[in-house]
Amino acid sequence: MTEQTPVPEENARTSLVGLLLSTNIIDKYEENQRLYWRRLFFGALVLVSLAVLITLMLLTLFTTGFTISKLVMFLAFLVTLPLLVIGFWHAFIGLLLLKFSEDPVGHVYAGTPLETFDRSPPFKDKQTALLSCVRNEDFPQVAAKLEAMLQELDRLDKLNGFSLYILSDSSEPVHIHEEMQGFTALKARWEKRIDVHYRRREHNVGFKAGNIEDFCRNWGDHHDYAITLDADSFLSAEALCNLVSKMNANPRLGILQTLMPGLSTSSFFARVFQWGMRLGMRSFTLGAAWWQGPAGPYWGHNAIFRIEPFIKHCLLSPLPGKDALSGPILSHDQVEATMMTSAGYEVRVWPVEDGSYEENPPHLIEFIRRDLRWCHGNLQYSKLLDAPNVNRLGRLQLFLAILMFASSPAWLLFIVMAILTGSLSASGVAPFDPFYGSILFIVIITMIFAPKLVTQFHILTSSKERRSYGGFSKVALSAFFELIYAILLAPIMAIAHTIFIVQLFAGRRPYWGGQERQPHGIPLQVAVQKFWPQTLFGLCSAFWMTGYSLSSTWLLIPVILGPLLAIPFAMITSKPTLGRYFKHSGLWALPEEIDVPQELETLDSAQRRVAMETARAKRLADFE
Repeated sequence: MTEQTPVPEENARTSLVGLLLSTNIIDKYEENQRLYWRRLFFGALVLVSLAVLITLMLLTLFTTGFTISKLVMFLAFLVTLPLLVIGFWHAFIGLLLLKFSEDPVGHVYAGTPLETFDRSPPFKDKQTALLSCVRNEDFPQVAAKLEAMLQELDRLDKLNGFSLYILSDSSEPVHIHEEMQGFTALKARWEKRIDVHYRRREHNVGFKAGNIEDFCRNWGDHHDYAITLDADSFLSAEALCNLVSKMNANPRLGILQTLMPGLSTSSFFARVFQWGMRLGMRSFTLGAAWWQGPAGPYWGHNAIFRIEPFIKHCLLSPLPGKDALSGPILSHDQVEATMMTSAGYEVRVWPVEDGSYEENPPHLIEFIRRDLRWCHGNLQYSKLLDAPNVNRLGRLQLFLAILMFASSPAWLLFIVMAILTGSLSASGVAPFDPFYGSILFIVIITMIFAPKLVTQFHILTSSKERRSYGGFSKVALSAFFELIYAILLAPIMAIAHTIFIVQLFAGRRPYWGGQERQPHGIPLQVAVQKFWPQTLFGLCSAFWMTGYSLSSTWLLIPVILGPLLAIPFAMITSKPTLGRYFKHSGLWALPEEIDVPQELETLDSAQRRVAMETARAKRLADFE
């Protein structure tokens, strides 16, 4: 089950610690054995769950007769099932670790150097490059975050260990001008204490992956590691230094990914989304890391990679052909992670909210635009499943990444076929078995919301966690409304994914430009233009429901309600005034926002985030 992992020789003898870690055969054998049994156990849980759910679906569909539409429903159900089951067990294992382990992360990484990073060799001068990748962004906001990170590193007296590279793919004159101004100001303030570089490519070959490849070929031999930053990234100095320390402690570690909760925001849409995402990701990532071990995920930013093996094994060539899935790989990160592990290096995620942040899209239109780019990139993985330099676990991870978006049209197809089956069934004859169908519905709903629910349960049953999120009533109320928000959002996104996939395979190639980061309202005309397909789906489904009793169609209400309300949902959640109101209401509050001193309101956004992180660390220490 566990493939042998050769130990890279690079830097293994640069220190006594590195030598001991690279030759500790007994510890490595014990780690492999532990990982083998964890993967065996996890695989058994997934396979048994799949068998039970498939059996329930067969009983639900076919005990009342066989039709072609039911067969299509069953096949569509099979597509949606793997990610659902795996996500549930990730959440459940994560909950067990959170509740019954004094040190959940230590339990996950027992016997690995990640738990002993404080014994690592000291930093070397300019050992790590900070790569800020931008394309037609609001650069003053990017510069504010970079300025805050440099100030924090200066506070810890760690500037000497880093160099900053602003890697631009911008094509619009106004953004290029802003970047040059921002770079000049940063360099003037910091050039005597840290190297600050700016490079803009004339041609955006390979998109972000090509941008980083260009850095690696031109400056890679100047540094040991690189930390990738998106335009919306912010990492505290402690987080940056911890990443470098962990890499120093383990010469086999190729990529280390941080957990990335959302920054404090005045966007209503992003505020609710990232609160739910933050709760869901904690248990999910902890459970995934428990069995994935050294074959974990890479999300493309807020992560550190070892430059030498990255250049040797992870630089990507465009996919051949002229079809929609050809050309530069958009979702390059997971492919790079797979190639790194296939080459014998470790890729791990550090499943701790530890000073690493990102900003989420401020409204539904921008959120969908970002998601569709990921959709395009993940579908490209279908051309890499038989690549010779991808191991078995890597193929599985690429396949699951494809299902993340392929499951959307499968899910919609399932719903449409269910409606068609009900419409064609004889009057008075139930098309599906109500007993098994009810059981299946309850199980599926539980599995869908398990990642968020288990972390909410953990927070509500932990006094320290409750205080850090604002108290029991605020957490419970936030969870209730976030659940409604998620139910409305899911079918809207599924329809958007489905339309995009159909257009993609019909030959349409989308254009990917810069991203909007600031909250602003969506006008009615724009909302109608963007969300009329969802609204039409909702209206047709609602009209169909009028021909049947509520008792026989109530299960479809959550599926229909989101698309039916897509236009007002997009407009209301985009309103900046509502975002500001809820930011001060205490709902969907982040730990960094609780008890923030009043004087922080006078600071700019990036400085406030630094101060919030410092306040949070002190507050958690007081709780302990």
